[in-house]
Amino acid sequence: MRYLPLTSSDRTAMLKKIGAGSVNDLFRDVPAAVQLKGNIHGLPNHQSEIEVERFISALAEKNIHAGSCPSFLGAGAYHHHIPASVDQLLLRGEFLTSYTPYQPEVSQGTLQYLFEFQTQVALLTGMEIANASMYDGATAAAEAVQMANRITRRRRAVISGNLHPHYLEVIQTMADLTGFELQVAVPCPRTDENFTVDETTSCVVVQNPDFFGRLHDFSALAETCQKHGTLLIVAVTEIISLGLLKSPGEMGADIVVAEGQSLGNGLNFGGPYVGLFACKEKYVRQMPGRVCGETVDADGRRGFVLTLSTREQHIRREKATSNICTNSGLCALAFTMHLSLLGEKGLTDLAELNHAMACNLSDASAKIPGCKVLNDNFFNEFVLELPKSAAAVVDELAKLPILAGVPVSRFYPDNAALKNLLLVAATELTTEEDIKIFAAELRKVCA
Repeated sequence: MRYLPLTSSDRTAMLKKIGAGSVNDLFRDVPAAVQLKGNIHGLPNHQSEIEVERFISALAEKNIHAGSCPSFLGAGAYHHHIPASVDQLLLRGEFLTSYTPYQPEVSQGTLQYLFEFQTQVALLTGMEIANASMYDGATAAAEAVQMANRITRRRRAVISGNLHPHYLEVIQTMADLTGFELQVAVPCPRTDENFTVDETTSCVVVQNPDFFGRLHDFSALAETCQKHGTLLIVAVTEIISLGLLKSPGEMGADIVVAEGQSLGNGLNFGGPYVGLFACKEKYVRQMPGRVCGETVDADGRRGFVLTLSTREQHIRREKATSNICTNSGLCALAFTMHLSLLGEKGLTDLAELNHAMACNLSDASAKIPGCKVLNDNFFNEFVLELPKSAAAVVDELAKLPILAGVPVSRFYPDNAALKNLLLVAATELTTEEDIKIFAAELRKVCA
């Protein structure tokens, strides 16, 4: 079958119906300068399937990606191993083609895995309840601030300077469009932050491990927030860290948002990912998204139901908690499968392996003349201070190829103090040979 199985007469009839003289008329508002001329990459009009595969594969091989060379990329998206069974199970038709759970009559299978997903997220984060997922960690963070504003009936949020910049940008966009105030601290990779909280503060948003990889115990901050009726929102960009670290719930967090990409979901050039959202049960009716619940049917058999669906298409608009109209269903399923395969001990072992590889990377990096590890603690990511521009070093090592990490200046281009800082990460996919190559070549570039 052709991609567009239309005859010339079909196209002529359609054009006549909409009042267009030709297909080209449909693109007349697109400037001629940016319109594609000729075939893409010189592809001929016809090639066999084998020839097309060879051509496309050759194009793909020109890219440097995390699986093709030593990679130390992190900054909110992490290269982890995904069991083959996860992808294979996702290919099942009932999973791959199932409709997103808008409707109350959604299948029992979909509701059950979302219920299990919610249970996993609640246990991981140490919270009482979780929803059926969000778009990603950044949108979850923005939704959490809006939720805190509704609960406290206040309009000023305090944001950590060490929150992931992408999360901050989404929160700022929400603030600009819905009219609440932000008090944003400056990035501080070397020292702890102090937060000013009073009776006008709706929430404090922090991250653990923070953007610079440093670990925190926010228990004291949680107590301060409680005294002022302020909610504490904790963001987690590396969910595997919760296999070892004290959970946000144990610290006293009111709302936890996280990026779940590290479990079951590849880097995928930045998406799609899966946002996690959990909170204290008393706030459940202000939580965005959906909640799947467990019940019994008329015959007493176990069943599942869409318990809460708090968007404007389901309830009165003024009572809607979010306009997010879907969840990352397939990505959430991949997360659930991966975590189920790991189990509690497997997750702890995986987290320990990540931390061990990061320690080895830190030790090797600290021995390089002119390089300094800024972190006094970390999980699987930390900051290196280099003797020259981190962006220049990354570009130089990419030629080898080595993906040496993420220059902090990429996120803070106007902050000269951060110009030489390089954010590097290690995971279970990092090998000792990768670390040796990285250290040797970094030593040459920094000499």
